[in-house]
Amino acid sequence: MSSIPDATRFLHVVELGLGAWQWGDRFIWQFGQGYDEEAIREAFLASIQAGVRLVDTAEVYGNGRSERLLGAFLKETEEPVLVATKFMPFPWRLSRRSLLRALRNSLERLGLNQVDLYQIHWPFPPLSIETWMEAMVEAVEKGLTRTVGVSNYNLSQMMQAYATLQRHGLPLASNQVKYSLLDRRVEKNGLLARCKELGVRLIAYSPLEMGLLTGKYGPENPPPGVRGTRYRRLLPSLPRLIERMRQIGEAHGGKSPSQVALNWLICKGALPIPGAKNAAQAIQNAGASGWRLSEAEIEELDELSDEITQEK
Repeated sequence: MSSIPDATRFLHVVELGLGAWQWGDRFIWQFGQGYDEEAIREAFLASIQAGVRLVDTAEVYGNGRSERLLGAFLKETEEPVLVATKFMPFPWRLSRRSLLRALRNSLERLGLNQVDLYQIHWPFPPLSIETWMEAMVEAVEKGLTRTVGVSNYNLSQMMQAYATLQRHGLPLASNQVKYSLLDRRVEKNGLLARCKELGVRLIAYSPLEMGLLTGKYGPENPPPGVRGTRYRRLLPSLPRLIERMRQIGEAHGGKSPSQVALNWLICKGALPIPGAKNAAQAIQNAGASGWRLSEAEIEELDELSDEITQEK
């Protein structure tokens, strides 16, 4: 696997990534029921073949299994792949050394000497944001990561991280947050706009709202397990949004609802990282890039989104 020299710059060039939350997760995604390691391997290879160059994982996804799977898959391609993973600040991790130890463990599972992007998964106490950013500075100095990111940080928390890194001459590369047509809080609270001002790449996880925006689910066919419970109130209002997305997609050469949902995020200036359980989903996701919705279509989808989310 060849490397990408400037990970920060590349984050602002790439339109679409691949999320690896589903890889090995049994609790939410029912890994092993309907998809397995071979299906995920095919999803990875299909994504790379389609031009996707960023894969995002975390030490907690599948209790490390996601990182191990990605590490094995990376050996099967010569294409450059930007690898992002995350550190979970568990309450028993009480020193900067715990971050460096966790990162080295992630690198071992990934089979790498360095990741392109290392992120703090959540802004959890008891240690301060400044303490974890100081640890990130050390990780960069030791050559364990090229760039530093955060995840699930609100505007104030992001600014604390940004300021700490700035004192050391380092940029904050990214903030990974939940963002989709059904969850537009980052638009409305100013986080997205501030990211653009500061050059921080906003990475959108759950961009298809755990499958709801693919058109597969509805009131009579809810998603299985935990997801069905989580989205129970949204399901009755969903069909009219999906139908309009389908119509808009047809006007763009037969794009699917999921491709419209992902392209909407790209048009908003975010970097969506949809998951893929198999090659068909990976190819479907990749078809979201390389084209653009019109301003009128974006505005219409915004209005529909507001109507539906206000009803829930």
